Amino acid sequence: MSMSQLLVLNIPPELEDELVDYLLGIEALSGFTSYPVRGHGEQRRLSIAEQVTGRRKRVQFELILSAPALTTLLEGLSSVGTDIYYWYQDVAGSGHC
Repeated sequence: MSMSQLLVLNIPPELEDELVDYLLGIEALSGFTSYPVRGHGEQRRLSIAEQVTGRRKRVQFELILSAPALTTLLEGLSSVGTDIYYWYQDVAGSGHC
């Protein structure tokens, strides 16, 4: 049994529509979740206003997919834009009730 992967993408809000379009075009992906988040740290990447508040607006996506689909998806992310932070980890199981 091959293990699934949880992929988390953290992006600037201006890339949200383009990333949604990209993800919806991936046949191996059955769905995903997105929500607004705030990023903290990395002061050199923050605007002056963001440095004052100590946070910047981001959008986070969570997807569960196979390892081969993960590799393909990551290879295509550069077509969406830059400043995309990601991480992934093994998922022992998932499903619907």
